Amino acid sequence: MALLDWIVPESGLRVDGEGISLRPPRAGDYAEWRELRAVSRAFLQPWEPTWPADDLGRGAYRRRLIAYARDRDAGAAYPFFVFRHEDGALTGGITLSNVRRGVAQMGSVGYWCGKPFARHGHTLAAVRAISDFAFRTLGLHRLEAACIPENDASRRLLVRAGFDEEGFARAYLKINGVWRDHVLFGLISPFKRPDGPDEGVSV
Repeated sequence: MALLDWIVPESGLRVDGEGISLRPPRAGDYAEWRELRAVSRAFLQPWEPTWPADDLGRGAYRRRLIAYARDRDAGAAYPFFVFRHEDGALTGGITLSNVRRGVAQMGSVGYWCGKPFARHGHTLAAVRAISDFAFRTLGLHRLEAACIPENDASRRLLVRAGFDEEGFARAYLKINGVWRDHVLFGLISPFKRPDGPDEGVSV
């Protein structure tokens, strides 16, 4: 792998929450990320898309960084790693993706937490922080999230973060190799903004 293939412009973006900070993934995070994902594989796999054979490899991580930077520059997605304030440990990740402007002004929230840090409140703090970022900084109107019905921990987390359960989607996402039903959640911005013309609408 050529050195230039590993160089991806780093963002200075940072979002602070209760006991945690969010920042975009960097090349230097690779070893810690790989270790956390490796020890958490059995814990995470039931709730995630099937991992490619090279998922934890350096090349796959490099491709992730390139895609992350491209999406962030386009304003389409904002991926973050979650770091604990007390010691800087990487606890998981969270992404605001599928950002839609125009008449929608919304995005989707997805997250993962490493097994050693589960049920310590870090992911809840991260969801609250990214919601604030979406509404205050990006000016979005609505956030959406979804989880498998059997994922009781994620359902409770989203409710605690202020999301409302809104519906049910059959065969919504392919998780661990199977099209799975999902419970749908939504959160509306609490910040009122002056009404103006709709953006990006053609008639």
